[in-house]
Amino acid sequence: MTDYPHLLAPLDLGFTTLKNRVLMGSMHTNLEEVGDWNRVAEFYAARAHGGAALMVTGGMAPNREGGVFPGAAGLFTDQDLANHRMVTDRVHEGGGKIAMQILHAGRYAYGPECVAPSAIKSPISPFAPKQLDEAGIEKQIADIATAAARAREAGYDGVEVMGSEGYFLNQFIVTHTNKRTDRWGGSYENRIRLPIEVVRRVREAVGPDFILIYRLSMIDLVPNGSTFEEVVQLAQAVEEAGATIINTGIGWHEARIPTIATSVPRAAFAWVTKKLMGKVGIPLITSNRINTPGVAEEVLATGCADMVSMARPWLADAEFVTKAASGRAAEIAPCIACNQACLDHTFQGKVSSCLVNPRAAFETEIVIEKAASPKRVAVVGAGPAGLSAALTAAERGHAVTIFDKAKEIGGQLNMAKVVPGKEEFRGLVDWFAHMVEVRGVTLRLGTEARADDLQDFDEVIVATGVIPRDPQIPGQDAPHVLSYIDVLRGGAEVGPRVAVIGAGGIGFDVSEFLVTEDSPTESLPDWMREWGVTDTEVARSGLAPEGPQPDRAARQVMLLQRKAEKPGKRLGKTTGWIHRAGLQMKAVEMKAGVNYEGIDAEGLHISYGEARERPEVIACDTVVLCAGQLSERSLADALEAKGVACHVIGGADVAAELDAKRAIDQGVRLAATL
Repeated sequence: MTDYPHLLAPLDLGFTTLKNRVLMGSMHTNLEEVGDWNRVAEFYAARAHGGAALMVTGGMAPNREGGVFPGAAGLFTDQDLANHRMVTDRVHEGGGKIAMQILHAGRYAYGPECVAPSAIKSPISPFAPKQLDEAGIEKQIADIATAAARAREAGYDGVEVMGSEGYFLNQFIVTHTNKRTDRWGGSYENRIRLPIEVVRRVREAVGPDFILIYRLSMIDLVPNGSTFEEVVQLAQAVEEAGATIINTGIGWHEARIPTIATSVPRAAFAWVTKKLMGKVGIPLITSNRINTPGVAEEVLATGCADMVSMARPWLADAEFVTKAASGRAAEIAPCIACNQACLDHTFQGKVSSCLVNPRAAFETEIVIEKAASPKRVAVVGAGPAGLSAALTAAERGHAVTIFDKAKEIGGQLNMAKVVPGKEEFRGLVDWFAHMVEVRGVTLRLGTEARADDLQDFDEVIVATGVIPRDPQIPGQDAPHVLSYIDVLRGGAEVGPRVAVIGAGGIGFDVSEFLVTEDSPTESLPDWMREWGVTDTEVARSGLAPEGPQPDRAARQVMLLQRKAEKPGKRLGKTTGWIHRAGLQMKAVEMKAGVNYEGIDAEGLHISYGEARERPEVIACDTVVLCAGQLSERSLADALEAKGVACHVIGGADVAAELDAKRAIDQGVRLAATL
């Protein structure tokens, strides 16, 4: 008996059967571009062993002009075939199946050779595309079909044709980007001619016994996108043209509505796929913010889809299905949808990994093996750095004891988890607590470890975190001046008018906490109303005619920073805009380039620039200090004074913006070497 009967049920595709209903969705990791194909193979093989029924690679370019960026990976040469064959062989040895995604970026291609249906520049690329003529369109079709045939030759079990997220085929479908008047533009029948022809030609190229997934944009979330009736028409035409499965695409990359960030409710778009169920005769896959076996099971059990696509959860835990099937779901490392180590890395040209699991895409570099000589290891600090070090060390067979003066584990994660839109952090803290128990780590909470307490351990890891930096503002000792810790952890009373000093990640989180009464992440209807999302049967493209309708702000907040740059500029590359837009919708005012002259009963006194010009008073009832952090190194210094060697990691090492990504990575890497 299983808790997940729908999730673990096989799916018969006629010529082949998938062993369960879990697709590992496409993620562009930049691994292929590194050129170490053994590393690529190990990444996918680990997920095959972890139980994924079918995996889809990151997008492979069908030709040079269609690559997401110059030099993007594809299947162009005999050496490419050999490289990809290494991946498919390793996946098959692991009991998995794998499809290659064919991704033509169109006007999203980050290079001067990009092509599109019309010469309309994308807002997310500096390059204006060249409008394709008839011969150019035929070349793109032929190149996509050739890429599919080469994928089969390389040992893939199928291909996914990317027709959503605003990429090339999607650009032909909607009038937002297709202004043509020939047979490839104008009427809807003309605009969908290209994706239908591509599917037909791909099917011809690969034969009948090969998986062909079409990724269809079911809700565009950009102006002049498709209606529900048009989506159904295209889905039926794609089925007729030869698709085996239709996968759900949500939103364009340029859409101003978040679709996968942590503030998006779980399974927020499963209803979109459910509307298409029964309209076609082939299986449908739903996607976006499905991150636990329980959520996936519910989506399938309620008839939203035939299969679920999960991408980032497979970065967080390569054994996702294996653990779920063996009654160990609580051991699955949770994807918190933060994007910090995956999508942010992708768009920075780095190899994508995972905040929760730094081994993702680094399987050959970070190797966790049993220690030849088990040691007694002390870890001081039960925040993300200390916990990750402790769990990895215990996994290797070391006897680990964690000390923390707090009464609970989690460190500053316990502040993140109370911020509206960051509820997923609760699951991360719960997972750490469960794994501490599973791995047999000794916990000594409510205990402030001193240097004398640690001298009998073979290894000492100091992960004591950070303390707030003192901004030294005259009047900051007044009772209405609070630190972010007082607000997020101490439950301090905050007045109706607030000045938040410091517009980094913590300042934005505190502001969100102060202006939000009921988190829309906890309620899908509220979230859809806040961001202006509606049914495509109600409004074309799923954009509500009335636009975003956020709840009234719980407080009047002003967010200030010393740096003379756009507030929030240094937030995550793929999520920063969401945080900025969210606060703007709540009428949070932001000021940059300010000096803090003092705090008194009138409010916060500021001036601007090096010349300290334009003095101003910000009338407020409460001032919250989020002015940076300093490393808490007192224990490390005491140990060094006694001649006790120690390893310093996390915030105690570098007091950057509460950087859990770096902290966890440091903890895992260190423990792998002890």
